[in-house]
Amino acid sequence: MATNKIHPRDEVTAERCGKKQINFSFQAVFSGIVWLAMAFLLSGMATGQGIEFSPVRLPFHLETNETADRHVPETMAGGVAVFDYNQDGRPDIFFTNGANIATLQKDAPKYKNRLFRNDGNGKFTDVTDQAGLGGTGYDIGAAVGDYDNDGYPDLFVAGVHHSTLYHNNRDGTFTDVTVKSGLDAKLNHPDPEYGPLWAVAAVWLDVNNDGLLDLFVVNYLQWDYSTEPMCQYHGVSDYCIPSRYTGLPNQLFLNTGDGTFRDASKEWGIRDHVGKGMGVALADYDDDGRPDLFVTNDGYYNFLFHNDGMKFSEVALEAGASLTEDGNFISGMGLDFRDLNNDGRPDIAFAALNNQTFPIFQNTDGKEFREITASSGMREASLSHSGFGLGLYDFDNDGWKDMFVTGGHVLSLMTLGAAVDQDNMVFRNPGLKGKWQLTSSGLDTLPPSRHRGCAFGDFDGDGRVDVVVTAIGREAEIWMNHTENSSHWLDVALQGTRSNRDGIGARIKVVTKTVTQYNHMTTSVGYASSSDGPVHFGLGTDAHAELIEIHWTSGVVQTLHDIPADQVLKVIEPAN
Repeated sequence: MATNKIHPRDEVTAERCGKKQINFSFQAVFSGIVWLAMAFLLSGMATGQGIEFSPVRLPFHLETNETADRHVPETMAGGVAVFDYNQDGRPDIFFTNGANIATLQKDAPKYKNRLFRNDGNGKFTDVTDQAGLGGTGYDIGAAVGDYDNDGYPDLFVAGVHHSTLYHNNRDGTFTDVTVKSGLDAKLNHPDPEYGPLWAVAAVWLDVNNDGLLDLFVVNYLQWDYSTEPMCQYHGVSDYCIPSRYTGLPNQLFLNTGDGTFRDASKEWGIRDHVGKGMGVALADYDDDGRPDLFVTNDGYYNFLFHNDGMKFSEVALEAGASLTEDGNFISGMGLDFRDLNNDGRPDIAFAALNNQTFPIFQNTDGKEFREITASSGMREASLSHSGFGLGLYDFDNDGWKDMFVTGGHVLSLMTLGAAVDQDNMVFRNPGLKGKWQLTSSGLDTLPPSRHRGCAFGDFDGDGRVDVVVTAIGREAEIWMNHTENSSHWLDVALQGTRSNRDGIGARIKVVTKTVTQYNHMTTSVGYASSSDGPVHFGLGTDAHAELIEIHWTSGVVQTLHDIPADQVLKVIEPAN
């Protein structure tokens, strides 16, 4: 194990950053500063090539005001975001939180959203009040993106009947600009046709490639505290199934470039499709240079919105991604939209409940998808599990993206033999041969819980992707990636000039001696969550990348040659 105590990513702004490894030790303290106890040599660590995580608790408690009547927002909270809000090179953590379910107001300190600053050396500081991110309503999801291209990430918080846009002031504080931006009128006031809107998640993307990030908001159900149906199982109240509720359309807001947004939901074809949205992910699945969207729905057809240039067409049925292979509606939850088999075409994976599997749709030709859940081994591996959040990252740096899923059922009581509290899971990507398998990864070292959101980042700067997870009624979990014999890696940090500053939507190809792989820049990952950081590549045994090819959303194609591994590589889009 490395013992050099170099500050992680001190030189993140350099064109090339050397490998940073730290011997971490976390200790718990109070007074708003958290020292997370950890050590690299823990019992149960992997001794071979398996993926291995070690848990650390963070003192954020997800409070949903769960009542005996079981109102459905109480089981849906838990979004989390990982982003470097102060641009010091270390990923910080933001948690959404619930509120009084009857009033949808945060009427007690326990309901505050929380922002933890990563101070390095294992120390996280609660800076919520200083940053102005405590919130006011019943918040569910988070989405990170630099919508004004000033180099500092801004934050959208999705909630029940109230959502908020926070502008990053570049001094450690945020300002609520929901009204000023024009979003308040469309998000926080009853829709004339559908009534109050419940937003679960959102994604920042540049739909028209004008260099400005637009906002797509995923809405869930029409819900009212006083008229909500009550459901019972064996005489005890629990959460109703989605068919008892009416769905909502999603929304698209175009960035005008002056700090305001314009509702383009109707003209871009979004409002015509009413669903029960639970997640959204972006990828240019047909390689036409425009970002497309996949939306999971709860107990309904999934949506695949193809970007035609000036509007979206919903093509999930024609593309073969509307339903799973058995033709049944399932509870589509959190998702990711990335290339799993290194063929250059983004695939789709999402979480669902037990007996529904975690479906995988393989992109066959840039036009259609083929479900491979059974043939890939994922059906057998996931059939007995329930999940909410999901992310596709290369946790062992072998050049193949693995799958992390937060475990937990939507119900609060065991039903039909299904456990409500479950462990988180990681499935190792077998590559072109073999089948997905649920690995013994140390994720069972904490008690099972009703886990919800998850977000990803390298918290200690060692080149291995870590995970932060929320759980209803429990403290947050940080899962530090301690995979032994982890291979080489490369993180690509993009800075757009003609494209949006974050480089969201840019496609990256990395070629090494033994493997060619693909990824793209996005912050929308999992359930109600956001992960803003460099685009991660595991390089296996290869100590350098022979070629890096970046397709920016502006149309610029940039190539780099002979890039050493084990660094954060900052790439600025050329002006021409």
